[in-house]
Amino acid sequence: MTETALRVLMALLLAGVALTGATLPTIAQDAVVQQASLTKVVIAPPRSDLARIIKAGLQKAYYEAEKGSRAYQQAQRLYYFYGARGFEPLWLTPGVGSAVAFSPNADKILEVFRAAALEGFRPTDYLTPELDPAAAGSDPVKLAALETAFSQAAVRYAQDAYGGRITPTAVSSNFVIAPKRIDEAETLLKLASSDAPDQYLLGIGPKDPEFLRLKTALAKFYDGSVQVEQVTIPDGKTLKLGMNDERVPLLRQRLGVAAPDIPEGATDAQVDITYDQALVDAITAFQDEMGLTADGVMGPATVAALNGGGNVSKDDILANMERWRWEPEDFGAFNVQVNIPEFTLWIKRDGETVHSTRVVVGTPKNQTPIFSDNIRHIVVNPYWNVPPSIAAGEIKPHLIANPYYLDSQNMEMLSGGKVINAAAIDWTTTNINNFSIRQKPGPGNALGKVKFLFPNSHNIYLHDTPSKSLFSRAFRAYSHGCVRVQNPMEFAGALLATNPQLTQASIEALEGPKEKWVNLENHIPVHLMYFTLRVDEDGTIRNYGDVYGHNKKLIELLNAE
Repeated sequence: MTETALRVLMALLLAGVALTGATLPTIAQDAVVQQASLTKVVIAPPRSDLARIIKAGLQKAYYEAEKGSRAYQQAQRLYYFYGARGFEPLWLTPGVGSAVAFSPNADKILEVFRAAALEGFRPTDYLTPELDPAAAGSDPVKLAALETAFSQAAVRYAQDAYGGRITPTAVSSNFVIAPKRIDEAETLLKLASSDAPDQYLLGIGPKDPEFLRLKTALAKFYDGSVQVEQVTIPDGKTLKLGMNDERVPLLRQRLGVAAPDIPEGATDAQVDITYDQALVDAITAFQDEMGLTADGVMGPATVAALNGGGNVSKDDILANMERWRWEPEDFGAFNVQVNIPEFTLWIKRDGETVHSTRVVVGTPKNQTPIFSDNIRHIVVNPYWNVPPSIAAGEIKPHLIANPYYLDSQNMEMLSGGKVINAAAIDWTTTNINNFSIRQKPGPGNALGKVKFLFPNSHNIYLHDTPSKSLFSRAFRAYSHGCVRVQNPMEFAGALLATNPQLTQASIEALEGPKEKWVNLENHIPVHLMYFTLRVDEDGTIRNYGDVYGHNKKLIELLNAE
C-alpha cells in the first residue's frame, strides 16, 4: 500500500463508498474487538450516513494494508479510534438547523492555521478552500470529505512544524539528513483527544533556544518593530591607519564614532575622510566580536560583516528556521557543533559552550556535507588515506611528470595491502584508482598530528593540519571537505570530559612516528550544521556568508512551494 491511511481515507470518502452500495470485508465487528495486547476495544455501530461513510473508508484502508506494516498500524489505530465513537466525525458538530459547523477543538486548530506566518509558514497551505462547512451543507458525502480535509490540513501542519516543508536533499545532496516524519495517525489521535490541540501543534517544532529567538525575530518583521541597520558600506580598497577614503563618513555613522576635532591647518574634508585611530579601535572591537581577525584593517571580510546585519531579510530567517527543523530533536547533553558558514566549532554541555575554536571547511567545489554522527575514535600520528578524486585529479599528473613524486611527499602506494614501487608504473596508461595511496605520519602530513573519527560514508572527519596560516583568515573554506581544527590538542582535552580515563596529556604522549588509535568508551555526538544567521540572547542577529549557496537555494524552494 503506497498511500498512508489518511490519504486512502480521503479518496474513499470523496468517492462516497458507503452510499454507492459497495460491499467491504468485515475487519472488526460492531461490538468488541480483542487486540493482540488483550485489551478490549468497543466498536460502536454507525448511526448516521456520515458515520457509515467514515467507517467504510477506514475499514477499506485497514483491510488493504499489508499486515504488520506502518500503514496497517495507522489504519488500525484510526479504525479503533473512530469505532469507539461510532465513527462520528472528530471536527464537525451540529450547527444551526440542519447545518454543521466546526467543533470547538477544530476552531482552536483553525486559529493556529491563521497565525501560521508567525511560525514561518503560509496560512493558505492549511486554510484551503475545502475547509468550508457551508459548501458541504448537509450532504453526508461532502461532510465526510470536509472531515477528511480538515484532518489532512492538521496533519500537514504538524509535519511541517516537526520536519520542515522542504526535503533536505532538494537543496543539495550534501545535506545528508533523513527527513523527519511524524506518525500521522498517532498525531491525529493526539489532536482529537487533547483539550488544547492548538498548544499541541505549536509545541511540535524545535525547542532549541536559538530557533525560538529566530521566531521572535520573525515576529518583529511582522509587527514592524525589527531594527535593521540601514547604513551600508560600499566595497573598496582595504583601509589601514592614516589612509583617506570617501567611505569614512559612512563608517563613522555605522559604528557610532564621532569625527575628531579639526587640527590646526587641516580642513573639514581632510579630517572627515581619514581612517584614524578611533576608527581603527572601533573596527578592531567589531572584528573581535564577530570572530574575525582583530587587526583594525578594514578589508572585504570586514565590510561584508558590517553590512551583514543590515541585509537580514524575512526570507533569511524563514530559511534558517527551516534548517533547524531538519536537525535532531536531541543534540546530546555533551556534543560538538560545527557551523560551516561561521567557520567555527563548539563543544556544548547542557546547552552552554565549554570550548570553541576556529575551523577550516571544504571549498565551494569540495563542500563539507551536513549531517550528524558520533565521534568514536581519536587517531594520533594518522596516515592520510588519499581520496580517489585527489589521487586521479592531483597526484596522477605529478606522477606522470615525476615518477618519484610520492617519495617527495612522504607518501606510499599500496596494492592488495602491500607497498609497491609507484615509479615502476606507466601512469599514462594506468588507472591510479586501481591502487591506494597514503601519506605516512610526519610533520608534513596533511592531517597533522591527530584526527577525530566519526565513521561515515563520506570519509569526513575533524583533524589537525600543518597549514596553520589559513586560520588567521576571515574566509576559511579551503579544505577538500574535512574540517580542520585550529587547536586540535586543546580540542582533544576538552572533548575527553566524558571519557575521564583519557586526558590531553595522555593523547599528546602518543605523538611519534607510528599511528596510534584511541577508542572512546563514551561516544560524542557531532553535528555539522549550516546556519547563515545566529541570534544572541539579547536578540542581536549575526549574518554569515552563504558560502555554498544553500541558503539561496532553500529560499527559492520555500517561495516556490
